[in-house]
Amino acid sequence: MRLPLSEHGYGTHQVVLPPSDQTRHDNDEIPLQKRLDLYRSLQEMRQFEKRAYDLFMRQLVKGTSHLSLGMEAISAGFGAAMRADDLTFATYRGHAHTLARGVPMTPVLAELLGRSNGLMAGKGGSMHLTSVEHGVLGSYAIIGAHLTIANGAAWSAQYRGSGQVTVCFFGDGTTNIGAFHEALNYAAVYKLPVVFVCENNLYMEYTSIADITAVAHPAADRAAAYGLQSQIIDGNDADEVYGTATAAIERARRGEGPSLVEALTYRHGGHSRADPGKYRPSAEVEAWKQYDPIPVYRGRLLRLGVDEADLDVIDKEVAAAVDLATQEAIAGDLPDPASAFTDLWADGGSSWRN
Repeated sequence: MRLPLSEHGYGTHQVVLPPSDQTRHDNDEIPLQKRLDLYRSLQEMRQFEKRAYDLFMRQLVKGTSHLSLGMEAISAGFGAAMRADDLTFATYRGHAHTLARGVPMTPVLAELLGRSNGLMAGKGGSMHLTSVEHGVLGSYAIIGAHLTIANGAAWSAQYRGSGQVTVCFFGDGTTNIGAFHEALNYAAVYKLPVVFVCENNLYMEYTSIADITAVAHPAADRAAAYGLQSQIIDGNDADEVYGTATAAIERARRGEGPSLVEALTYRHGGHSRADPGKYRPSAEVEAWKQYDPIPVYRGRLLRLGVDEADLDVIDKEVAAAVDLATQEAIAGDLPDPASAFTDLWADGGSSWRN
């Protein structure tokens, strides 16, 4: 669907405002328990990312970090639609996608802190989260590099007849990278079971995507070139994301080939913790913060008759879980320097192999 977005000129910058109707999906046939699970997932991602920011400001997070504050509905919606053995490929902004697949908070937070009890024993950090056990086959720092790798995973599933579907997330800037076009073409030709999801938060690092792209919708407007349907969805509405994800994943599982979804969203902060985001018009930032996916979804649940006290309980349970994860992560030891020479070869060592 094409969203009822309002567009207004702002000098050379094209300001894109969010949709105004927050009740569009109130009557969607989604079980109430699924919606409560989605709300819990949204809260986990939001509170986790806020804690990660706090720890970064305390100089406990090693290296930089790229948060998903404001973008959680995409991770939550797709995570809820995926089968346990499906596969996720994410960008360096991958904390929420990792949590969405059921990875516990403690090892993720400990990894950000560079501790030995981290998801990758403190060696991967914020931008390289991976958990094969949970189907998270990596967060990738090189723009667009993972799209072709996601094709490889999808091709493997197709060859083995496993019924697994690969979901590959990327930012709007990736649509101007050669690997994007190569991956889409290859997936379409071989009808691979893969869903490509463009998280269009309107900015490729510090530059408006509209300023350097020839089409209005950087992913969806290019879908037709590869025989794919143009799909633009509200990436801040968890129900719309969940419905779209369910349909695309089921289509891929039936052997009907790939899908390309452009999910419109907005990050509350800058590109990374080092970026104050001053290049964005204040009116645009404020409008999107008013369309925060969590208050939007909470309001929907209240309209559907959910007791506010029940939602408050979820909020408190998540807060307690984040506090516990923080304590456990901080308590972790720093990695043994010798661990730098492990996990480099198939046999676990670092010796040169012919």
